Parts: sequence; C-alpha cells; structure tokens
Amino acid sequence: MVEESEALAGSAEQFLSSALLLLPTAIEKARSALRFAGRWKSIATKLELVAPALNDLAGHPCFSRHALCRELLQSVAATLAEAVELADRCGDPSVGKLRMQSDLDALAGKLDLNLRDCGLLVKTGVLGEAALPAASAVRPGEAESVREMLARLQFGHDEAKHRALDGLLEAMREDEKGVTAVIGRSNVAALIQLLTAASPMVREKAATAICSLVESGNWDTLLVSEGTIPPLIRLLESGSFVAREKAVLSVQKLSTSAVNSRSIAGHGGIPPLIDLCQVGDSISQSAAAAALKNLSAVPEARQTLVDEGIVRVMINVLDYGVVLGSKEQAAECLLQLTSGTEKFRQLIVSEGGIRSLLAYLDGPLPPEPAIAAVKNLVGSVSMESLISLGLLPRLTNVLKTGSLMAQQTAAAAVCKISGSPEIKKLVGESGCLPSLINMLEAKSNSSREIAAQAIASLIACPRNGNEIKKEDKCVPNLVQLLDPSPQNTAKKHAVACLMALSSSKKCRKVMISYGAIGYLKKLSEADVAASKKLLERLESGRLKRFLFH
Repeated sequence: MVEESEALAGSAEQFLSSALLLLPTAIEKARSALRFAGRWKSIATKLELVAPALNDLAGHPCFSRHALCRELLQSVAATLAEAVELADRCGDPSVGKLRMQSDLDALAGKLDLNLRDCGLLVKTGVLGEAALPAASAVRPGEAESVREMLARLQFGHDEAKHRALDGLLEAMREDEKGVTAVIGRSNVAALIQLLTAASPMVREKAATAICSLVESGNWDTLLVSEGTIPPLIRLLESGSFVAREKAVLSVQKLSTSAVNSRSIAGHGGIPPLIDLCQVGDSISQSAAAAALKNLSAVPEARQTLVDEGIVRVMINVLDYGVVLGSKEQAAECLLQLTSGTEKFRQLIVSEGGIRSLLAYLDGPLPPEPAIAAVKNLVGSVSMESLISLGLLPRLTNVLKTGSLMAQQTAAAAVCKISGSPEIKKLVGESGCLPSLINMLEAKSNSSREIAAQAIASLIACPRNGNEIKKEDKCVPNLVQLLDPSPQNTAKKHAVACLMALSSSKKCRKVMISYGAIGYLKKLSEADVAASKKLLERLESGRLKRFLFH
C-alpha cells in the first residue's frame, strides 16, 4: 500500500517536472512565431499563466496523493509538448493555413481547460475531498471512491466527464443514499453544467442524475440556487426522449414551490410543458399536467397559461388523457383557473369545459377537483344549460358515492344553484335529499354545516319539505345540530330547517322529544337568528297540549 502511494506521488512529481521544463521553451517559441502571430501572442499569454497555476497546485497538501492531480499534470505536460511541436510545424510553409488555424484553436482550448482545472482543484477543495475515505464504491472491485467520481465531473474533457457520469449513475443505482450523503455544492453545480453539454448522451445522463436528486426531496433549494431550472426547460424543448422525461419529472417536483413555479414560468417553461401534455407519453404527460397545475396556483402565471392555450389543452387531457393521473391533474388545473377572473371562467365554458368536467364525474369515485370546478362555473352559464348537460344527476351521484370532500363540494354546489322555486323542485326530484340528510350525521363539522345549509335552501319548496318530513332521522339530526357550542357552525342552518318543518305537528313533537327547547333557550340568549321564534312556537304548542289534555 505504501509502495503504491509512493509510486503515485513520484508520477505526479515527474509530470510536474516535465511540465516546468517544457514551459520556457513553449513560451519562447510562441513569442517568436512569425506565422499567425496574433494567435500565438494569445497562446503565449495563456502559457505565462501556467507556471503560477502549477505552483499553486504543487503547494496543495494533497498534491501528491490523488490520481486527479497526476492526470491533470500529465495533461498539462502533453499540452505544452504539443505547443512546442506545433510552433516548430508552424514555420513549415507546406502546412495548410486552415489546418494550422484549427490546430492553434484546439491548443488554445486545451490550455484554457488545463488552467481552469488547476484553479478548480485548488480553489474548490475538491482535491482535498477526493482524498478523503470513500463513502461508497462506484462499482464492486473498483478503486475509485464516490468522492473521486463526483470530483471528476468537474475536470477534463467531455469524454472523461461522460465516463465519470456513468460511474456516478451506477453508484446511485446501487446505493443512492450513500452517494447523496457525500454530494456537495460544487458537485451539484457540475451536474447542472452537464445539462448543457455538447453530447446529447451526457445531457441525458445528467438529467437522470438531477432527477434522482430532486426526487430525494433534499436538494431542491441548492439545485434552484445553482441555476438548474433554465437548462431543464431547454431539455423540455429539445432534449432526447429520456432527457425530456427526466427533465419534466424534475420540473414537476420543483414546481410544488410557488417561488419555483414563478421561476419556471419566467424562464419560458409553460410552452414546452403544454407541448408535452399534447405529445408526451403517459409519464411525461402526467408530469407536465401536474407541473402546469402547480403553475396555475400562482395567480400571476394564469394569464400566460391562458395565452398559451392551457384551457383547450387541459380539456383535451380531461377527455383523452393517457392515464387517470393526467386527467386528475387537468381537472385540478381547470379548478385553479376557475378561481381566477370571470374572463377565465367564460373561456372554459366556451371551450366546452363544463361538459368535459361533468363527463369526468361519471367514474365510480367522482374526484373533488372536478366537482369543485363545476361549482365555480355555475354562475357563468345558464341553469338550463347545466340541467341539459346532466348536472343534477351527477351531483346526486357525487353525494352518494363521492369522497367526503367531494360530497361537501357537491352540497355547496346545490346551495349555489338552488335559487328559483323551479330549480329547487328539480334538485329535490333528482334524489339528492336522502344523501344530504345522511351528511347531517357526518363526523366532520364542515360536512354537517354544508348539508344543513343545502337542506335549508331546498326546504322552501313544498315538495322537498314533504319528502324531508318522511325521513325519520332528519329532525333528530337537525336537533342535535342546535348544540350552542362555538365549534358547531351548523346551528343557524339547523334552526332555519326546523323552523320550516315546525308547521307540522308531528315534527314539533319530535323536536321537543329530542330536547330542542333546551337548546333553543341557549341559542336565544346568544341571539341566533330565528331561534327565539322557533322556541316560542314549540313552547306554545306544548302549552296547548297541556291545557287541552
């Protein structure tokens, strides 16, 4: 082990010595070259920066410990040898002009890369980190550590970075937690830079690594601060199939933050996300729809979304989405837009959005976002149109089979549409009353409140009142909602319902037997609307029974 370390140290020293010997010759030949004097002058300026860079590198405590340093010094020595050889060939008139210009440009590029890598090794601390004990091996049996592999993402030419990226992805597949535990800011920045590499394959693999970091949930802030959003959006526009998929999954996760959503919209992310909703596969479409849904929650992004055609696209996803998840995201996106201006709601109506939302409610578990969007659109279209599109039976179905939130939203929609006596009658005939009465027994206070409010809005219709009277548990449940505690927000609606039912002698008797008078006395003291009048009616009826018995 000691011998191996000494051999490695000797190799680094050997390449350093070779570079320092070649450097004066390379500078002298660059300054004295007659052909392409301007280009050689620029190269000479770069060569003069090599010595300070090598001195800084040689002065680092980890100078002789790691293969990264040895490889860089080997590259510098090779570049200097190439400069000397090229200067000698430059004086040969038989060498073609275009070929020499190309070779000089390549040499300048290599010098820039060598100087940049020397600075990075010293300034970023990567050389020291790479020399630390490894957290996890890249591949079983390999000597390189994960820290070295991460460091290699920042140095050398694209092919070397490509190989390092392959090793990193393999390590992440074997032990993702172990790899992410040793990733630092400089490694994240290097990965982000590779999102714009010349090679499509490198961009694809970098997007895969970034996606893994995003999905881990621990790197969002650092990724965004290091500028990952713009290159991800560029991949959405022109990346390969895999790169676009990984990029859209990353954008979806990042867009859960309102700040990031604004950044995504500000960097032109809306058009490519909309394109993916229309042409992407099931994974990309669902992720793009989810990202757009997140963006639609940001009020200042909604106008841009609408201008880019989001309404028509989301309605199409709702009608023809590849997977159920895409449809759900589209419904939520439309819901966000319906909470905006009346202009947005009118646009959704004109594009046929209500029909699509109602059709989406026909599933076995009606989704809450769709019914909530319909509720928001009720005031933007005539009741005749809503009824002709089948709103009422679908509301009834949601009240019977929907989730708790969906039932609450459907009950709120009932309240919103129950204006005229004719509509109240039609709503009652749709069969929703038994479900609303059942909701009076819900554990959720908000469910009980909205159910009592809906019943109060419908009970004014005589037919509905008669049907409610037939439900044996309706009056007892309403009496329980007279509880005067502050947590019970349904009491005023319960009073309104019981007041409407108090014209029935049978209902009054049930109210009294379940303790309504005691509740109403407390509500009267709290000045709850109509409670005193209902109390007087019940006490008057009880007194008459007592006197005439």
